[in-house]
Amino acid sequence: MAMIAVWLKIDEERVVQALHEAAEKLDSVEGEMALDFSSVQRIDAGALRGMEEFETLAGDKGVKVVLRGVNVGVYKVLKLAKLTSRFSFAS
Repeated sequence: MAMIAVWLKIDEERVVQALHEAAEKLDSVEGEMALDFSSVQRIDAGALRGMEEFETLAGDKGVKVVLRGVNVGVYKVLKLAKLTSRFSFAS
């Protein structure tokens, strides 16, 4: 079966809402979903919870989640929250 990747841009002002929108699209994704975090400079606790829930949903559906353009500060927060092992990262 062919892999179909879906690419979504995440806006810093609406990370949680964008993750909910991405979760709604998971049923139509085969393979991987790439989330572009290049415009996100920082994330809060709500966004961390949202990312954890989103990755769990994606994993249940067999969808690999790739985070693109994650800056060092956001990566460090994900690392401290022990979420980096649940995502793939690309520049």
